[in-house]
Amino acid sequence: MTETLEGFSPEGEPLRVRFSPAGIEEISRITSAPDLLLAPGLIDIQLNGFGGVDVNDADGGRPLAELPPLLWAHGVTTFYPTVISAAGDRVARLLARITAARAADADFAASVPGIHLEGPYLSARDGYRGAHDPAILRDPDIAEFAGWQEAADGLIRIITLAPERAGAAEFTRYVTDRGVTAAAGHSAASAADVASFCRAGGRLSTHLGNGLPATVERHDNVLWPQLAASRLWATFIADGHHLPAPVLTAMLRAKGTGRSVLVSDAVTVAGCPPGDYRTAVGGNVTVEDGGRVSLSGTPYLAGSGASLAQCVRWACTTAGLPAADVLAMATRHPADLLGLTDRGRLAVGARADLVQFERDPAGRPGAVRTTVAGGVVRYTAPEPTG
Repeated sequence: MTETLEGFSPEGEPLRVRFSPAGIEEISRITSAPDLLLAPGLIDIQLNGFGGVDVNDADGGRPLAELPPLLWAHGVTTFYPTVISAAGDRVARLLARITAARAADADFAASVPGIHLEGPYLSARDGYRGAHDPAILRDPDIAEFAGWQEAADGLIRIITLAPERAGAAEFTRYVTDRGVTAAAGHSAASAADVASFCRAGGRLSTHLGNGLPATVERHDNVLWPQLAASRLWATFIADGHHLPAPVLTAMLRAKGTGRSVLVSDAVTVAGCPPGDYRTAVGGNVTVEDGGRVSLSGTPYLAGSGASLAQCVRWACTTAGLPAADVLAMATRHPADLLGLTDRGRLAVGARADLVQFERDPAGRPGAVRTTVAGGVVRYTAPEPTG
């Protein structure tokens, strides 16, 4: 069945999009459109969980198939479940759980084109390691990774590692040759380490500006060589807690929005009320008013409590970035980075993943009004009462 959505594109053009489960069938410019913003469905390439569903719960927990409907309410139509540093057998079980969910549920499979493995080949130094358990952080192991990729049925598409680890360059070449995007993160790498990582095929910086101690050397630190490396793309967490607005703005100017991607880094308690929680990764965490998630009793962040849509809104409203640039960083850019040619853009023939936002007088996105995934309307915001 063919349906239509209307609204203004991120660039401000009034559009009507005709779509069906077969894809986007027609895009036409119209003379008048509802005061809504119409964009491709959001693509989140770093998501650990949401709304009580935990990607890193190896003992089961709530089914992973519950994630797509939770995320549709936030305009996210594609995501990469992110598996965090763990012992080898636990990583294999987590990967197999994702693979089984894809095999059992068509909506989950369509939403999940790949998996992001964050660790365990990260720095064990305090500050750099973030909430990752230092006891299980270790040097890259090609044979171990090959076993995990088998457990994942070939779905690991991103791996975050520390380039200064012994064997990191050889490992980076190995995964790159097999179509996996190698990303630097939770790292105390020197400029020489970053250069070696790039030469070996490294292509991405994971949540640049985070996974760092509070104090670093002014000039000789891991940030500048990554910002300066023209080969490296970068992801940023724009939730209002991980990066202050001037820092995000300055980093985007240095890296260039064309090589930048917004991610949520959302954890299982994202979307949950303020309070104390116990999670599979991080242990005891606290959700504060405003959505900040920290390791209980410490100032340290433990992932994000925001959806990607919330990050998009914060980047537009608080950081003051243009809506077209911000939405590109949450749609077309992650698609381009990871070779997703069927989504992330408003184009005839593309997968019909669409999101309609409320639109403020400045053309910035507000609350999600409608989400279409795979050509089917999956979420419609309830009508306001009173």
